[in-house]
Amino acid sequence: MYNYFSSKEELAKYAIKYSTNVLAKELRSVNEMELASKEKIYVFTRKYFENVQNSPEVVEYFLRVYLSNREVFNKGCEGFICVGDFVTEVMILLDEGAQNKEFREQDFFPAFAMIMGCLGGFAFLSGENVLEKDLLDYSDSVADNIYRALKYDE
Repeated sequence: MYNYFSSKEELAKYAIKYSTNVLAKELRSVNEMELASKEKIYVFTRKYFENVQNSPEVVEYFLRVYLSNREVFNKGCEGFICVGDFVTEVMILLDEGAQNKEFREQDFFPAFAMIMGCLGGFAFLSGENVLEKDLLDYSDSVADNIYRALKYDE
């Protein structure tokens, strides 16, 4: 390991960058689709849940290591530095939706936290094996809740 990384902390930073870049690529592909913003929310939610099922260790790492061991990431990984690509793609999704009057104008951080809270919460529940149904069975319902929280009301 030390042939590639100078410390456990450097390995941890690489792992979080890698795992969030996987999600960033997924969201980038959704952002590039010729779909309404509402449909993008549905597609992204499904892809996110598919990632949770196909690579639970990636989401588990994020939830259990990155969020709960912030001191490991305090040098060179502050704020959104290590997860910047993913955060940028969420920002693009929200900005595009607001520009098209599909989403209301709102502060980025509450909107981001609401999206990631929903998705992360279900990833956690899935990992704890407490869901009554398969995770993908909740995809449309979760996406609908996210959309209703973001939608533009005239």
